[in-house]
Amino acid sequence: MTDRSLQVTYRKGRVFAAYLHLSHHTGEKSARTVASADGPLVVDYDADGHAMGVEITAPVAVSLERLNRLLAESGEMPLSERDDLPLRAA
Repeated sequence: MTDRSLQVTYRKGRVFAAYLHLSHHTGEKSARTVASADGPLVVDYDADGHAMGVEITAPVAVSLERLNRLLAESGEMPLSERDDLPLRAA
Protein backbone atom coordinates (compact mmCIF):
# COMPACT_ATOMS: atom_id res chain seq x y z
CA MET A 1 0.00 0.00 0.00
CA THR A 2 1.30 3.45 -0.91
CA ASP A 3 0.64 6.18 1.66
CA ARG A 4 -0.33 9.74 0.85
CA SER A 5 2.60 12.02 0.06
CA LEU A 6 3.27 15.34 -1.64
CA GLN A 7 5.95 15.70 -4.29
CA VAL A 8 6.89 19.27 -5.23
CA THR A 9 8.85 20.18 -8.36
CA TYR A 10 10.92 23.36 -8.40
CA ARG A 11 12.27 25.33 -11.34
CA LYS A 12 14.79 28.12 -10.79
CA GLY A 13 14.17 27.96 -7.04
CA ARG A 14 10.39 28.39 -7.30
CA VAL A 15 7.55 25.92 -6.96
CA PHE A 16 6.65 24.84 -10.49
CA ALA A 17 4.21 21.93 -10.06
CA ALA A 18 3.23 19.33 -7.50
CA TYR A 19 1.70 15.89 -7.27
CA LEU A 20 -0.31 14.71 -4.28
CA HIS A 21 -0.05 10.91 -4.20
CA LEU A 22 -3.13 9.49 -2.50
CA SER A 23 -3.21 6.14 -0.72
CA HIS A 24 -3.49 3.27 -3.20
CA HIS A 25 -2.20 -0.23 -3.82
CA THR A 26 1.47 -0.41 -4.79
CA GLY A 27 1.92 -0.91 -8.54
CA GLU A 28 -1.59 0.23 -9.37
CA LYS A 29 -1.79 2.27 -12.58
CA SER A 30 -3.93 5.22 -13.52
CA ALA A 31 -6.81 4.22 -15.80
CA ARG A 32 -8.40 7.65 -16.27
CA THR A 33 -7.34 11.28 -15.87
CA VAL A 34 -9.82 14.12 -15.36
CA ALA A 35 -8.96 17.83 -15.42
CA SER A 36 -10.79 20.05 -12.97
CA ALA A 37 -13.09 22.51 -14.71
CA ASP A 38 -12.25 25.40 -12.39
CA GLY A 39 -8.55 25.22 -11.78
CA PRO A 40 -5.16 23.73 -12.53
CA LEU A 41 -5.90 20.37 -10.92
CA VAL A 42 -5.84 17.00 -12.67
CA VAL A 43 -7.04 13.86 -10.88
CA ASP A 44 -5.81 10.36 -11.72
CA TYR A 45 -8.25 7.49 -11.09
CA ASP A 46 -7.68 3.74 -10.95
CA ALA A 47 -9.76 1.21 -12.88
CA ASP A 48 -12.33 1.09 -10.05
CA GLY A 49 -12.83 4.87 -10.09
CA HIS A 50 -10.88 5.65 -6.91
CA ALA A 51 -8.69 8.77 -6.92
CA MET A 52 -4.99 7.86 -6.91
CA GLY A 53 -3.42 11.29 -7.10
CA VAL A 54 -3.83 14.96 -7.90
CA GLU A 55 -1.52 16.85 -10.23
CA ILE A 56 -1.31 20.53 -9.29
CA THR A 57 -0.05 22.26 -12.42
CA ALA A 58 0.06 25.77 -10.95
CA PRO A 59 0.42 25.52 -7.15
CA VAL A 60 0.44 29.27 -6.56
CA ALA A 61 -2.99 29.49 -8.24
CA VAL A 62 -4.63 26.82 -6.07
CA SER A 63 -5.72 27.61 -2.54
CA LEU A 64 -5.71 25.06 0.24
CA GLU A 65 -9.49 25.43 0.42
CA ARG A 66 -9.89 24.58 -3.29
CA LEU A 67 -7.61 21.57 -3.01
CA ASN A 68 -9.47 20.35 0.07
CA ARG A 69 -12.83 20.69 -1.72
CA LEU A 70 -11.50 18.47 -4.49
CA LEU A 71 -10.21 15.96 -1.93
CA ALA A 72 -13.60 15.92 -0.17
CA GLU A 73 -15.34 15.31 -3.51
CA SER A 74 -13.04 12.31 -3.97
CA GLY A 75 -13.73 10.96 -0.47
CA GLU A 76 -10.23 11.86 0.77
CA MET A 77 -9.09 13.49 4.00
CA PRO A 78 -8.20 17.19 3.72
CA LEU A 79 -4.67 18.57 3.82
CA SER A 80 -3.74 20.54 6.92
CA GLU A 81 -2.13 23.96 6.72
CA ARG A 82 1.15 22.31 7.69
CA ASP A 83 0.82 19.76 4.83
CA ASP A 84 0.27 22.67 2.43
CA LEU A 85 3.43 24.61 3.45
CA PRO A 86 5.70 23.18 0.73
CA LEU A 87 3.31 24.51 -1.92
CA ARG A 88 3.43 28.00 -0.42
CA ALA A 89 7.19 28.07 0.10
CA ALA A 90 8.00 30.13 -3.02
